[in-house]
Amino acid sequence: MRIIAGKYRGRTLSSFSGEEVRPTADRVKESLFQILSGNLCGARVLDLFCGSGALGIECLSRGAAEAVFNDVRSESIALLRKNLSRVTEEREIFRLDFRACLCAVGGKFDLIFSDPPYREDYLGEILSLVAERELLKEGGIVVHESEREELAPAGWERSDFRRYGRTLVSFFKRSL
Repeated sequence: MRIIAGKYRGRTLSSFSGEEVRPTADRVKESLFQILSGNLCGARVLDLFCGSGALGIECLSRGAAEAVFNDVRSESIALLRKNLSRVTEEREIFRLDFRACLCAVGGKFDLIFSDPPYREDYLGEILSLVAERELLKEGGIVVHESEREELAPAGWERSDFRRYGRTLVSFFKRSL
């Protein structure tokens, strides 16, 4: 797994072995960052289910000002720290359940990545907590990856949707 573009382009990141953790495929990541390219410069990013940290680190490489990382698994946090040691950036790391993380983080984000285990259906809870805590800046986006099509709950609109084989990526914004 490599950083695709930006100041850390080409640097190798460590990844998980086995099938338990599913990293975002390179072609999905490339397409995702083409879509998000205009939203990254100076952005504050939350990688809610960070795993290896690849999405947040890619954001930092492409000009994000800050990335906050969270994962409940100690193995993920250890791998994240290893990958972050390959880049020098401002970061905050939480090892919490996503609900606790969304209640613990401060400030507002331009971009929140939500890539939970596919078998889980957390989107409604995530968007509810993001709205309740007012965690998105005006025009901010929640990018949610799953295996099933997710419809926007009340107070949200799905501004974009992409299908990459079994992987579905939805972009959510607050409704006006």
